[in-house]
Amino acid sequence: MSEAELILVVDDTPANLDVISEALTDAGYEVAIAIDGERALKQVQYTLPSLILLDVMMPGINGFETCRRLKASPVTKDIPVIFMTALSDTADKVKGFQLGAVDYITKPFEETEVLARVNTHVKLRNLNKELERRVADRTAELTAALIQVKESQLQLIQSEKMSALGNLVAGVAHEINNPVGFIYGNTKELSLALKDIVDHLRLYQKECPNSGKNIEFHAEEIDLEYVLKDTAKMLSSMEIGCDRLRNISTSLRTFSRADTAVKVSANICDGIDSTLMILQHRLKAQETRPEIQVIKKYGDIPRVKCYLGQLNQVFMNVLSNAIDAVNECNCGRSFAEIAAAPNKITIITKVSEDRQSVVVKIKDNGKGISEDVKAQIFDHLFTTKLVGQGTGLGLSISRQIVEEIHGGSLTCASVLGEGSEFAIALPID
Repeated sequence: MSEAELILVVDDTPANLDVISEALTDAGYEVAIAIDGERALKQVQYTLPSLILLDVMMPGINGFETCRRLKASPVTKDIPVIFMTALSDTADKVKGFQLGAVDYITKPFEETEVLARVNTHVKLRNLNKELERRVADRTAELTAALIQVKESQLQLIQSEKMSALGNLVAGVAHEINNPVGFIYGNTKELSLALKDIVDHLRLYQKECPNSGKNIEFHAEEIDLEYVLKDTAKMLSSMEIGCDRLRNISTSLRTFSRADTAVKVSANICDGIDSTLMILQHRLKAQETRPEIQVIKKYGDIPRVKCYLGQLNQVFMNVLSNAIDAVNECNCGRSFAEIAAAPNKITIITKVSEDRQSVVVKIKDNGKGISEDVKAQIFDHLFTTKLVGQGTGLGLSISRQIVEEIHGGSLTCASVLGEGSEFAIALPID
């Protein structure tokens, strides 16, 4: 044996202790002795033996009670116990097995029998320990494989979701951009043409002041001066509308930009702005509440190498949850009450104090999150929303994108009644 197994022998008869100790030592075992049950229980608190030979009839607590206490302790319950006894009554043997003993040795001892039984049960214990170790290793492997499968599922869901959304948004942006470009270009030309017409009309009025009653009557009927001024205003409004549509189209394309095989340098604030543009319909005023105020506090941050399309999904998930949080906080409040204490979402971008990361903080003034819920919000499939309103994937996917793919961190701080703040930290390369 590479390392001697320790055998604890418990017997109140010195002669028996000497005989068994000598036989076990000669067989290569390390031997510890105790002359009663109380000493045996104290001794195992300091050194755990591989096996215990336990006399049944002893002063103080007998062998049966000593065995019961050993098996009641989580530390010693797995140590095999062999009773040594001169008792031959079947009921006593059954009682011993019921208490957890693995075998009996009958007095007077036969040395070869004692060694055979000890060897057998020590080997069985070691085999059991090895089996438990292998089961634990295999369980750990299966657990790791299960986690990998779940992560792969999350990645697949994320990939499919972003692919479908990206294709949809990119298509809409393209369809918007074409007619907007046509209208915008013609508006510019129409403005120039209208100016020429107005100049020509002014010149005609100057050169021919007495144009006739019919022309004067028609000018008064159409309110010519008002039409000339208002036409210019209408064209200006059309140009502003076209600019707005072009900005929306640009935001849609920024949000849906396909990720490359490598990270690209990107302005994080552009991704946030494009996400806010897409969520604008949820932020604007509704019948039951005023507009949700978005307060931007963008700091001077460097560009970050990242997969911006995936980060946009993180911004979408966190901002959507913030909108849900402030909407839930509005339950039971009137329009006037909400206007007096308006819904707010504050977005802060800055460089971390150690200058190693860009930090994005998204804070709402909703009802906040309890400690129990906060401990689970990043768990796979966990959601507090009603059936059909939440999948429990948003924050789980977001953490995976930020922490596993980008090497950053996604954390949540919340106080009930005050709101929640999600902090996204992305390393600066």
